[in-house]
Amino acid sequence: MDYSILTNEELTKQLALCKKRYQSLLKEKLSLDLTRGRPSQEQLELSQPMLDYIATYKPGKNSDYRNYGQVEGIPELRAAIADMLDVDKENVIATSVSSLNLMFDVLARAFSFGVCGSTPWAKLPKVKFICPVPGYDRHFKMLESFGVEMICVPLLENGPDMDIVEQLVASDEAIKGIICVPRFSNPTGDVYSAQTVDRLVAMPTAAKDFRIFWDNAYFAHELYADAPVLKNIFDCAGDLDRVYMFMSTSKITMPSGGISALICTPKNVKSTLEFMGVQSLSYNKLVQYAHAQFLPNAAALRAHMEKHAEILRPKFERILALLDERLIGLPQVSWNHPRGGYFITIYAMPHTAKHIVDLCKKAGLTLTAAGSTYPYYRDDLDSVMRLAPTYIQPEQIDVAMDILMTSIEIATLERMIG
Repeated sequence: MDYSILTNEELTKQLALCKKRYQSLLKEKLSLDLTRGRPSQEQLELSQPMLDYIATYKPGKNSDYRNYGQVEGIPELRAAIADMLDVDKENVIATSVSSLNLMFDVLARAFSFGVCGSTPWAKLPKVKFICPVPGYDRHFKMLESFGVEMICVPLLENGPDMDIVEQLVASDEAIKGIICVPRFSNPTGDVYSAQTVDRLVAMPTAAKDFRIFWDNAYFAHELYADAPVLKNIFDCAGDLDRVYMFMSTSKITMPSGGISALICTPKNVKSTLEFMGVQSLSYNKLVQYAHAQFLPNAAALRAHMEKHAEILRPKFERILALLDERLIGLPQVSWNHPRGGYFITIYAMPHTAKHIVDLCKKAGLTLTAAGSTYPYYRDDLDSVMRLAPTYIQPEQIDVAMDILMTSIEIATLERMIG
């Protein structure tokens, strides 16, 4: 239905129908969740055989992964990660569980000790980071916890608006970094173009210790074989010392029992390991060993992620089909069609997102808080909403989307009527 051609009287009648539908949904007392991007139980089961490698582990002739040592990670896992990401094994530091934990540690070291000999950031009057938006709420919360001033730059289909980024970093020494999810960005699903990746590495920066926090969280999370490919940032010409690449298996194997890695140049590896060696004697090498056996190379990873895609693709397609079928005529309402990743982004009519999230909550559908895709929860247009289709069961999708779409219709029609 093309709502833009309806008269005010017709809009009012349509709103009444939507509210009647909403009241019937309220009576069902539902409890549904489209918030965080958690793998479903079916996805977790794909990696259950990996645990057998821990149960049957036998120490090697020259190594025993049950003991201390190798804070840089076991060689088998570093080699596997290097093959997956097409990087040098010596540039890989493999740790445990969470890439967010790794990022926090890298930030903490920068604030406490500086970056490769620079002035500790905690001693500076101001530290700023560029944040492409919409973006990842946990990135923003992490930066906020360190007192970093976050500068919003629009995230376009090919990455952050580089004209703005280049102008900012060249003119302000207090800007120490940019934080990115370059492939299947959280939440928009966009993939940075090769030109954007090149420009990020090559651009002049006023800060000599400027760093790119390259959160490659969804590097292997294609839903379709023709999904856009991300250029390897370490193949670019420019200052590669500014690159900190992060990855994890949180959405590949098991979030609570995965591994993570920091990939950077030898200069950064050396500096990082000096502090890591003080912080820890080793990470969970048995879990590292299990991952190295279960996913020994890029080919094994691709085969494993195809199984994930078979579970996720129908969920994404059903949600998008429902949106396309029911909301296509609502003015100023749109959504992305990601080729990979974990999220669908809905752009509601400006100044309606908070109302929609509240309506959904009252009807038993929990969504990520409106505004969470912006630093300090400041979405000035109050329009961006993030859906996470991964955890919900397929049989729950239609009723969850009925709640969401009815709420969107109500909020939009109310605003149109004025």
